[in-house]
Amino acid sequence: MTTAAAAAAAVARGAGVRAAAVAALWGGGGGTAAGRRPRSGPARPLCTAPGTAPDMKRYLWERYQEAKRSTDELVPSIMSNLLNPDAIFSNNEMSLSDIEIYGFDYDYTLVFYSKHLHTLIFNAARDLLINEHRYPVEIRKYEYDPNFAIRGLHYDVQRAVLMKIDAFHYIQLGTVYRGHSVVPDEEVIEMYEGSHVPLEQMSDFYGKSSHGHTMKQFMDIFSLPEMTLLSCVNEHFLKNNIDYEPVHLYKDVKDSIRDVHIKGIMYRAIEADIEKYICYAEQTRAVLAKLADHGKKMFLITNSPSSFVDKGMRYIVGKDWRDLFDVVIVQAEKPNFFNDKRRPFRKVNEKGVLLWDKIHKLQKGQIYKQGNLYEFLKLTGWRGSRVLYFGDHIYSDLAVHRDAESQLVLEEWKKERKEMREMTKSFFNAQFGSLFRTDQNPTYFLRRLSRFADIYMASLSCLLNYDVNHTFYPRRTPLQHELPAWSDRATTSRAPLLQEAQAK
Repeated sequence: MTTAAAAAAAVARGAGVRAAAVAALWGGGGGTAAGRRPRSGPARPLCTAPGTAPDMKRYLWERYQEAKRSTDELVPSIMSNLLNPDAIFSNNEMSLSDIEIYGFDYDYTLVFYSKHLHTLIFNAARDLLINEHRYPVEIRKYEYDPNFAIRGLHYDVQRAVLMKIDAFHYIQLGTVYRGHSVVPDEEVIEMYEGSHVPLEQMSDFYGKSSHGHTMKQFMDIFSLPEMTLLSCVNEHFLKNNIDYEPVHLYKDVKDSIRDVHIKGIMYRAIEADIEKYICYAEQTRAVLAKLADHGKKMFLITNSPSSFVDKGMRYIVGKDWRDLFDVVIVQAEKPNFFNDKRRPFRKVNEKGVLLWDKIHKLQKGQIYKQGNLYEFLKLTGWRGSRVLYFGDHIYSDLAVHRDAESQLVLEEWKKERKEMREMTKSFFNAQFGSLFRTDQNPTYFLRRLSRFADIYMASLSCLLNYDVNHTFYPRRTPLQHELPAWSDRATTSRAPLLQEAQAK
């Protein structure tokens, strides 16, 4: 696909028009290439079927049964208990043997919270709406529903609707909610002039938008109470025919959720009853002990305050928890930590007082506040593939088999894999291989093609093989955790590792 064609497809897709891409799929984009599709001979239809009605019916049933069998093979691994919740699913090739430094967030990474926390956040933010923003006292009747929202939903701030949007910015009809009620598909299509949301109306990762119509995406686990509270207040206003400004509602709920953190309401509640709110402390302890035993360096970067982190880590690890970490940074103010170079680090003493001296080195056992990624890398010298940062969930098993026989098998497999990769590469282009794949991942070209085109083909003549009423359906490709592969098998090493760590 030429640059002009890509641009045209992008403009068409941005306007909500479905686009098709025509590209040289069989070679390197020009000239003769190994594995190129031969041009001689008549084009063979991609899909043929008998012409009579009974034959057509039988043909369709056969195709349906074939597709159903394929689906039935996949469903058990998704729906049954065969899926291993302790497995790590890989999106990229990575060897833990290369990792020397492990970094961690605190909330929902080193510490995992019970179901009571979201109820606490919801109730506290709801009460702030009533007491500080003068919202109707009747909204106090609404309680937190843990089964209402999921992560990753979008909220249209102007229209006050919550929805699910796919990777290509299409709204999934049937998942658009105004308050607690589903918005009819016809109304959604009329509202958005279709089901596609243009790129300029979508917020970026941090919720900012250059366009007047803001689609806020809720990314993290802490956002679940916020989505639920927004929907509850919307529901109350709609049921009682109360006229309100959706933008003000969004801002007030957002501010109330923020104040639950900033004013220390959440922190004080957790510290007062830490056993009620913190779960799986022994698993975190086991992971950190395992890494320490193998001589790995560790660091902690969190937005939470020093006293809160200290009390939680004392509960999880013990009073000497800081001895495990080479660097500890609190109140980092992420995401600003990653892109604002103007904020220097500050030391925090044992009493939580901020010191004013210049930081020339990040010392083990010391707690620092704020700072930025640039200074962090400069002061530690850590960078590149040696560092692995966890910003979401705890992985309780980091086992790697290192016995001699296993290593011999692994090295032989690596050698064979390299040979196969070279051979596969030569099928397409001796220098660069396939247009669509690297060794195991899609190329950037394919990413763009998938983003801007609804269908793609080798040449326009491919349309000759299809009826003008033909419907194209995308294949449902399994996600990494849906594949019934060896990595799904239950590990037997988790319990011994945990017991070993606890014994220490």
